[in-house]
Amino acid sequence: MKINFKNIIALVLFVTFQFSFAQKKEENIGTEVVNVVKPYTPTISDAFKIKETPVLDDEGNTKKETIKYTIFSFPVASTFTPSKGKAEGVEKEEQKHLFQNYATFGGGNYGIVNAELFVNQELDNNSYVGGMFRHLSSQGSIKGVELDNKFYDTSIDLTYGIHERDLSWNLDLGYQNQIYNWYGMPVGYGNGLTPNDRASLIAGINPQQSYNNIYLGSKIEFNESIVKEAIVKFDHFSDAFGSSENRFYVRPSFQFDINDREVKTNVIVDYLSGSFKKDYWNTNVNPIKYGYTNFGIASTFVMNEDDWTVHLGAGIFYSMDNQNSNNKFYIYPQINASYKVVGDLMIFYAGAEGNLEQNTYSDFVSENPFLSPTLNIAPTDKQYDIFAGLKGKIINNVSYNIRGSYVNERNKALFKSNDYSEINPGENYTFGNSMQVVYDDMKTLSFYGELKADFSKDVTFGINGTFSSYTNTFQAEPWNLPAIKLSSTLDFNITPKWYAGVNVFYVGDRKDQKLNSDIVYIVVPNLVPITLDSYFDVNAHLGFKYSDRLTAFLRANNITNKAYEKWLNYPVQGFQVVLGANYKFDF
Repeated sequence: MKINFKNIIALVLFVTFQFSFAQKKEENIGTEVVNVVKPYTPTISDAFKIKETPVLDDEGNTKKETIKYTIFSFPVASTFTPSKGKAEGVEKEEQKHLFQNYATFGGGNYGIVNAELFVNQELDNNSYVGGMFRHLSSQGSIKGVELDNKFYDTSIDLTYGIHERDLSWNLDLGYQNQIYNWYGMPVGYGNGLTPNDRASLIAGINPQQSYNNIYLGSKIEFNESIVKEAIVKFDHFSDAFGSSENRFYVRPSFQFDINDREVKTNVIVDYLSGSFKKDYWNTNVNPIKYGYTNFGIASTFVMNEDDWTVHLGAGIFYSMDNQNSNNKFYIYPQINASYKVVGDLMIFYAGAEGNLEQNTYSDFVSENPFLSPTLNIAPTDKQYDIFAGLKGKIINNVSYNIRGSYVNERNKALFKSNDYSEINPGENYTFGNSMQVVYDDMKTLSFYGELKADFSKDVTFGINGTFSSYTNTFQAEPWNLPAIKLSSTLDFNITPKWYAGVNVFYVGDRKDQKLNSDIVYIVVPNLVPITLDSYFDVNAHLGFKYSDRLTAFLRANNITNKAYEKWLNYPVQGFQVVLGANYKFDF
């Protein structure tokens, strides 16, 4: 039962009011002492919790009866008889046999001969021997060229290798012979002579140069070891004019963990020694010698965190100039990071890298065989290459790569034409028909883009381009460096027997300069560099697979038949056609 305090208070006030009116106004009722034993102290009753499941007293809250269901089945007559199942056969594609050896031979116009032979033989389960022979030659006959312009390039390589469970090791021995001709004589050279004298002059020039390279190398790889691999190589390079060069290169690589961080370290020892018998104007008495010994160590920490992969390290080099006692110490950044922005669809990468690049006579010749044997050989100090880009996939079969970089190099090697003299030319390479190497401190800003697409297993496409801007310190121009380079390839299978492909490339304008030393250049415009026109080259090939062993091919180069100049006064061969075959076999 609940007590209503409001009603009690109202009742008390009412009674009090009645008694107040019942007294006379001036009547003295006396005094009385009232002792209050306990004052009124109201309290709040304890709260009680309502049960989550109240108890229902309704008569309808009775237990439900359990209902049981039964099926009244009876047999049905049927004449249907299911047929027996049969497993569907899967056509297994026949595995193609991989032949261990092949031979290729082809020939075409300009007296082109192209031959290759590769043989490989397993000695046992873990060792093998192999050999490779290559030959490419042409009899020249370039239109408008007065000097001999044929070339030969022949090489042979031998190898012995071992594959074990814990390591792989191979030993390589090779020899290469190259014969080229300095045929890039300036236009109008000797026009001041009588026709007979000029004809005798041209006939007396022997522009042939021969290069020889002997090398011995070895590489060993370890599967479970701190030492991951070690590379050792020795090269001896020489030419027909008494030039000689020796290079010994060693690079062991280490890999280990520190606090669960992978550490990669390369140790480099690079020794180079060489000499040229003469300088360009034949004014020296003793041979021109050069030599460098470079010691380097490059170490990087590899860190993987979520979608980040970071290589953080540095390279330290000490270079000794063995001829001039000019020793230098270099430190280079070795930083590379990548972040998966959208999985494999978009990966951002950036970094800063540097290196001490040892230039050699052999490397220069492989890039430009028309050099005079009178070079200045020195290393390039690539201080840093700062780059950033995006790569990934647009769709599963289309990939892309976009990159921008800023490179700072000291002593960068550039190819430039040699000056010449008509009064006293001297050697066979001093008729304005050879090139030299000059050095410059250069900054290069470049952008690179690449797109590759595999439209199907039968069609592949690729295109890439590089756009560069150069800033020179000493040289007037970035000699023979193009601002634009584009390239594109398309390969496709026409039928299971026929295949074809197209390769297109474009090289932009370049600058070069060669001066007649007999002329005093007073007028400034005469010193303006010569611009080599850009060129566009289209090549294609077609093949027919007669069998698993025999394939015939047809190659067409320089289809546009443009006698463009790759180097100043060095036009290339026009439209070339090579027909040949490739044969695979086993012993």
